[in-house]
Amino acid sequence: MNLYPKHYCKKVTDITVDFLQRNNIHGLILDVDNTLIDIDRNMLSGIDTWYKEIKKNNIKCIILSNSNKVDKVKMVAESMGIPYIHFATKPLKRGFKKAKKELNLESENIAVIGDQIFTDVIGANRCRMFSILVDPVAEKDMFITRIKRPVEQMIKKSYIKKKGIN
Repeated sequence: MNLYPKHYCKKVTDITVDFLQRNNIHGLILDVDNTLIDIDRNMLSGIDTWYKEIKKNNIKCIILSNSNKVDKVKMVAESMGIPYIHFATKPLKRGFKKAKKELNLESENIAVIGDQIFTDVIGANRCRMFSILVDPVAEKDMFITRIKRPVEQMIKKSYIKKKGIN
């Protein structure tokens, strides 16, 4: 099982259209919690401008969240004007397959962006999608995520060292 993402960056808004085009990405599967919003439901700064550029370049998007709080996921999706899938059970393939079908793209043309290795990265890698790991929007996490973070940090540190990222 590959725990490493194909790409890492600090935040979603660091991912450029040029980068996506160079990697033949035509669709994005976006995580919500601590990727697009913090635990208090505040959107990541600059996400509106970033998404306008994504949309202008005809890159399709969908939200795939493990959250069972449909109102939260729906709020983010509606604010961006994109479809969503909640209670996705990542890293299981089921949610990723639904998102792929909705995007109507091949796996190799889809990038998955999220802040967790054990859900977003593993799920994307299992489905042969382009995994992009971002740092959490905020340090405050849900209980279950707080438990996994130390192990994910060790994996991320190893990845960053291996790739020579500063």
